[in-house]
Amino acid sequence: MDTWVTARAADSVLLVQLHSPDDYPRLTRGVLRELSEQFSALDRRGDIRGAVLTGSDTAFAAGADLEEVSALDALEARRFSELGQGLMRQIENSHKPVVGAIRGYCLGGGFDLAMACHIRIATSDAMFGHPGGSLGLVTGWGGTARLPRIVGRGRALELLTSGRTISAEEAYAWRLVNRIVEQEELLEAACAAARRRV
Repeated sequence: MDTWVTARAADSVLLVQLHSPDDYPRLTRGVLRELSEQFSALDRRGDIRGAVLTGSDTAFAAGADLEEVSALDALEARRFSELGQGLMRQIENSHKPVVGAIRGYCLGGGFDLAMACHIRIATSDAMFGHPGGSLGLVTGWGGTARLPRIVGRGRALELLTSGRTISAEEAYAWRLVNRIVEQEELLEAACAAARRRV
């Protein structure tokens, strides 16, 4: 399945959006590289104050493309993990604010991607989790380190090992999400947050 990334600048904000034909963006190697290129250039752009990262109306990101991952050999899988880790560090260490604008499913590697953002704004239908936990799979993109720092060790262990998902309201109560807004307000709220220096 093809998944792709678009980016456009408007009013001093770079809007980076994930797309896919079925409305469930997946993080393939190609998508990770495209995102890395966008965030590599972010700090050098004098016309941009911050960035907003978002997905479709159905999903922020539905995680890695499992069909692609299952075909990787051991060396390719390691490189895939390193590629994802590198992207998450780029976003986390950006000198400009990166805001995750989250609708729908935010799962697995997509959850890791959201956690790398400095600020997370979600709609009420957003769902967060690491489904791999119920299959004995552990995220390889830094989520095991970031999640405890955000929500605490106990809650992080629960999410990472159970595979359960939590609602936007629960994520807000856990301080995983900064704000919950209506769908029609999401991008406006995220862009306003991205324009502010953090």
